[in-house]
Amino acid sequence: MSAPIPKNEKQRIAVLWQYEVLDTVPEAMFDDLTELAASICEVPIALISLVDEDRQWFKAKVGLTVKQTTRDISFCAHAILQKKLFIVPDATKDVRFKNNPLVTGPRKIRFYAGIPLTTPSGHALGTLCVLDRKPRQLRPEQKRALQILARHVMAQLEMRRRIRELSGGKK
Repeated sequence: MSAPIPKNEKQRIAVLWQYEVLDTVPEAMFDDLTELAASICEVPIALISLVDEDRQWFKAKVGLTVKQTTRDISFCAHAILQKKLFIVPDATKDVRFKNNPLVTGPRKIRFYAGIPLTTPSGHALGTLCVLDRKPRQLRPEQKRALQILARHVMAQLEMRRRIRELSGGKK
């Protein structure tokens, strides 16, 4: 079941493209934050995911080799509709995800927790998310850590954008 399209989708996509981060090379800072999220949450998979018109692209990833998936099967497309942490304890028991190929196929995703990466203007660009192949819950301190890490991811994205702005648009 595909996620509904956000009401502000045109603006959200325009803002996403302003960050000029899609399809860029890996960066240690984002890789480190993703690795930290996986470690703190004790999960095999963690991602920094950016959701564009048709796909979710992974700026950083732990535990997956793919660089992106289509938006129609994206858990993150659901998470960007939220203001806070979006948790799916067992995807096989959730009507939105039980028939999703990420759940029924070889990846066998069971657990998802994603927090929107929200710009100062209020647009969710994507998520910092953690996934597992078994159902689970996060402890309160793990939830808090994900919120903190997501703020750091967004601060890094914002800093990159501002530096580019100040340098006259040069990368």
